Amino acid sequence: MEARDIIKRPVITERSADLMAENKYTFDVDVRANKTQVKHAIEEIFDVKVEKVNIMNVKPKKKRMGRYEGYTNRRRKAIVKLSEGSIELF
Repeated sequence: MEARDIIKRPVITERSADLMAENKYTFDVDVRANKTQVKHAIEEIFDVKVEKVNIMNVKPKKKRMGRYEGYTNRRRKAIVKLSEGSIELF
């Protein structure tokens, strides 16, 4: 997989904004990507040095629209800790 296919988008929430102070950044990644692929993709795209990668699977939630019900998409979230450098998201 290409680096741009692995990293889908940054996750911007209150918690992820608080983690940015600790040099940790949160991204939605491809559900088939592993920690090594995420690390290499972040280093290639943003030209930074990654120290640690934590990955978690987010289960789909049940949603309703009137009488129809379904599920949201499952996704995979990665929290990346940088050893040097920073990422400018805004």
